Amino acid sequence: QVQLVESGGGLVQAGESLRLSCAASGRTLSSYIVAWFRQGPGKEREFVASIIPNGRGTDYADPVKGRFTISRDIAGTANLQLNSLKPDDTALYYCAAGATSRWSQSPTAYSYWGQGTQVTVSS
Repeated sequence: QVQLVESGGGLVQAGESLRLSCAASGRTLSSYIVAWFRQGPGKEREFVASIIPNGRGTDYADPVKGRFTISRDIAGTANLQLNSLKPDDTALYYCAAGATSRWSQSPTAYSYWGQGTQVTVSS
């Protein structure tokens, strides 16, 4: 069983940056694909970014390309750097982990989920 905990959310102004982190307990994240999803007020959960275990493959949703960067470190923590934030980025951000055979933008491909960390961007 993998338990995920997100951190790093907060309230910022448009144009500012945040760095989200996802740590695991129970089992290392090193062998899993890690993804970030978000769910804004009144919206469905949507894919943000994902990264494969060796860190050499990443995928991003179009709205965040060029502004967000996903990475992972040797300890297995996965990070999401959020730059040039916009009010539309306001959402609860979730970390998810899944098997490497199911690299996908669909939430159904991920077996483990954190509780989320809130990002609020004011205009």
